[in-house]
Amino acid sequence: MKTIVAAVDFSNATPGVLATAGKLAKAFGAQLHLIHIIEPQVPFTAYGFTPEEFPAMPLYDTQVRTRAEKKLQDLRQELGDLPGVNTQLVDGSPLHATIDYVEQTGADLVVLGSHGHGVVASLLLGSVAEGMVRKALVPTLIVPVREKE
Repeated sequence: MKTIVAAVDFSNATPGVLATAGKLAKAFGAQLHLIHIIEPQVPFTAYGFTPEEFPAMPLYDTQVRTRAEKKLQDLRQELGDLPGVNTQLVDGSPLHATIDYVEQTGADLVVLGSHGHGVVASLLLGSVAEGMVRKALVPTLIVPVREKE
């Protein structure tokens, strides 16, 4: 195992994903890619607005990227002196962008969290974890969120 991709969404699932992926990368001497997916926003032009009517949108997009980059760097620091850790912001839908990134990097394993929202939420919203298990071409490790005791 040479390359591990850990997809993080900065939710309560992230600490478990980070810890698990870090342990695996250390045990195998693998390169670890920490990625965060930035989903595209609905363009305001789709609703008939002009850029002049929504001057805050470019600023909002910049702030989202800046904050996500900072959070990824903070997570990188939590891994300490683990060598071979890369961080990357990826644009797109979470499932498809993760699959594409895994293919581009030639990763051997994907690690991501499961929120366990339940059947109804999965039916209505879909589940990135479930989609990865079904569509990924490499092994996918799902780390459950543990309730605090």
